[in-house]
Amino acid sequence: MEVISTNKERIYTLQFRGELDHHNAKEAIRQMELKLGAALPKQLLLDFAGVTFMDSSGIALAVRAQRQMTALGGNAALCNVPPQARKVFDAAGITRMVPILEEEKGK
Repeated sequence: MEVISTNKERIYTLQFRGELDHHNAKEAIRQMELKLGAALPKQLLLDFAGVTFMDSSGIALAVRAQRQMTALGGNAALCNVPPQARKVFDAAGITRMVPILEEEKGK
């Protein structure tokens, strides 16, 4: 799992590439928390365009992201969510906590 970060005008984007499963999730969450603690963004976008497989560990990552952003006074959103990962998020009802930005899909 590769995590690539960009920060523009306090909008922080984390791009995930590879498989987001129980083997990789702990490290992805650790990287996310360290990067957010250093950047202190207003908004976080979790970009799943490069995710080739995701299990329920992706839910944990999204919930942790929202909790950390709430603590920072900001918010989180998901974007570019592939169909397989979308099924996992939908089954868990994650969009009640973290929105999926549909308009980001074309980017």
